[in-house]
Amino acid sequence: MVNRMQFYIDGAWVDPVVKKSTPVVNPATEEAMYEVALGSKADVDKAVAAAKRAFETFSQTSREERVALLGRIIEVYKTRMKDIGAAVSDEMGAPLPMAEKLQAGAGLGHLASTMEVLKNYRFEEPVGSAVVVREPVGVIGMITPWNWPLNQIACKVAPALAAGCTMILKPSEFTPSSALIFAEILHEAGVPKGVFNLINGLGPEVGAAMSEHPDIDMISFTGSTRAGVDVAKRAAPTVKRVSQELGGKSPNVILEGADLTKAVTGGVMHMFNNSGQSCNAPSRMIVPLSKMKEVAAIAKGVADKTKAGDPRAEGTTIGPVVSRIQWDKIQTLIQKGIDEGATLVAGGPGLPEGVNKGFYVRPTIFADVTNDMTIAREEIFGPVLTILGAKDEADAVRIANDTPYGLAGYVSADSVESARKVGRKLRAGNVNLQGVPNDRTAPFGGYKQSGNGREWGQYGLEEYLEVKAIAGFNAA
Repeated sequence: MVNRMQFYIDGAWVDPVVKKSTPVVNPATEEAMYEVALGSKADVDKAVAAAKRAFETFSQTSREERVALLGRIIEVYKTRMKDIGAAVSDEMGAPLPMAEKLQAGAGLGHLASTMEVLKNYRFEEPVGSAVVVREPVGVIGMITPWNWPLNQIACKVAPALAAGCTMILKPSEFTPSSALIFAEILHEAGVPKGVFNLINGLGPEVGAAMSEHPDIDMISFTGSTRAGVDVAKRAAPTVKRVSQELGGKSPNVILEGADLTKAVTGGVMHMFNNSGQSCNAPSRMIVPLSKMKEVAAIAKGVADKTKAGDPRAEGTTIGPVVSRIQWDKIQTLIQKGIDEGATLVAGGPGLPEGVNKGFYVRPTIFADVTNDMTIAREEIFGPVLTILGAKDEADAVRIANDTPYGLAGYVSADSVESARKVGRKLRAGNVNLQGVPNDRTAPFGGYKQSGNGREWGQYGLEEYLEVKAIAGFNAA
């Protein structure tokens, strides 16, 4: 049984300082499954004190010790994949096979890739008479979201451990169980006490206390741009490092000459994956104006085959969105798209046919969208695709970059060379050409209001390292 009424602090399961809890609702049934404890500033103080003590010794461990630790975590994690998948499916609605393979699998992938980076990373290098040393930042506060819970937990915790940092994790209150299982995994793998601590809680209480805490040296935050701004403001007086991965409104540029059926089908499927609840979802499909009708027809065919249903039922393509709040927001934006004059090609407001409960959204596609419409500007975070027309390649690039966000971009063309040319012009931290997915060893992060800092691979490790120059170290 997952222990949902305690926190993991200083290597042990402990009661909250103040007893307070909230229900965790199954988005497929709208029913509360159980209660989870909520933390306070007093719990944060306890966890930070534990992490600060542990840093004195853990920061001095060798590369070999930390590689061995990650190896043990990976082995234990493999035994809990089904438990993690079931928890993610129940709490945020991902179809069970997808939750087990992709959601749980993402966490395992980051642990494994970080271990490989650590094995060969150069923590010291000579520069003239000096040596440049990379040392752990210190105590890290981590705030993670609900949409890809293990992906975002593992791509923070793994490099922080590899760097020799200690940490306090506040996972989303919508998806606490998978995070608690992760804490059990780390405990069983023998992570030293105080190195990893977990407190469940709400952003305005626990998240704010972490952001403001003078003994937390860095905040790593993934979530909405609005919440990220609040974290940065609270962190500013203590001048701590803030690394953020925030919202997105990513363009999917399909150029003249691209294989239209392949590019449009792939783009729509990618958009609907995880019920559209991905920060890097290709939510703005930009196509040649002359191909708008053809593109809309292909996209409608994909939407018609996309089944929103019970995450544990055979044949379900997408599950519900995470909460009533999210469902209401998505419905408002779908209606706004209709009111502002976009052409509704598939889906629309309300529940899917045959569904009378659960936070299910009809797979929705709008064509003839212009970039000034609300549905082209705001992150919807649901299975809603907007299709925009461009006069030519230059116009497509202009539309793609006309957004306050810059997390991801996608390009399909008649050749890799053509795709490369446009990909270089997109103002985004991640660009995918010709349908090739992200590489876990390459950096992940955004430009503009999509955040700062990078995660994954070597770049993720370096977020948790300070740079020290020792002059005269190499003097004769």
